[in-house]
Amino acid sequence: MREIEKGATISSGATKSPAGIRVVSWNIARGSRLDGIMEFLISADADIIFLQETDRNARRTGHRNVAKEIAQRLRMNYVFGCEFEELAQGTPESPAFHGQATLSRWPISDCSVLRFHNQSNFWRPRWFIPSIPPLQRRRGGRMALFSNVLILGRSLPTYNLHCESKGGNDLRYSQLQEFLQDAKRYNSDVPVLAAGDFNFDLSHGHAAAALESAGFLNPFITLHKATTTSHALSAGDRVIDWILFRGSLLVTNAQVYDSISASDHYPLSLTASFL
Repeated sequence: MREIEKGATISSGATKSPAGIRVVSWNIARGSRLDGIMEFLISADADIIFLQETDRNARRTGHRNVAKEIAQRLRMNYVFGCEFEELAQGTPESPAFHGQATLSRWPISDCSVLRFHNQSNFWRPRWFIPSIPPLQRRRGGRMALFSNVLILGRSLPTYNLHCESKGGNDLRYSQLQEFLQDAKRYNSDVPVLAAGDFNFDLSHGHAAAALESAGFLNPFITLHKATTTSHALSAGDRVIDWILFRGSLLVTNAQVYDSISASDHYPLSLTASFL
């Protein structure tokens, strides 16, 4: 399973001033409604974009390389990290994948996949479960995609996370802790961005305490806005998508776009500046 795909385009922002870095994070639900997704991302005019649930070569999304198409349309550099091989969406000769993508107007380097040690067994293929689309048999596991964004001589380490949707918050909390442990390789004053679909509320309890202890700030806590839509299989609107930061960054203009209907999650954005 190829874990990393990286691509560069003619990036119009390669010489753009780093003052006011616009950041967007969005679980795009595989990219099924790509026209609507593209419409929002074009209007958002972001400098760094974190996407979760991005398909590559899956039947359900027309065998598209969703991350690559978005990056080419927006004229941005990108890296795709493989979370799962989707066994019912491809063939052994032409496998289908699903994962996270980070896009940037500036160069991206040192990309890697932090595959969480603790995983749910829910998705695992078993001999008695057929590999058909409704049952979603998969190989792989939840992870964080690490990328270093190089902004005019300054490095901005980033994490693009997707924590487990099955199981309890204890599992998700353990995955959060794995990311926080990895981020300790940077001194507390080094600017770090982390974003994604955490699949649980980080605004209180053990999760909020762990973030505070690790020096991460959460500018979305005070918004009190759901980040997912309601549907028949959900427990209602939930607050599970976040953008976090640490170190010498000033963050303003945190927003949740709850009028955007191109996914079952809403996009988030903020503006970050180096101090």
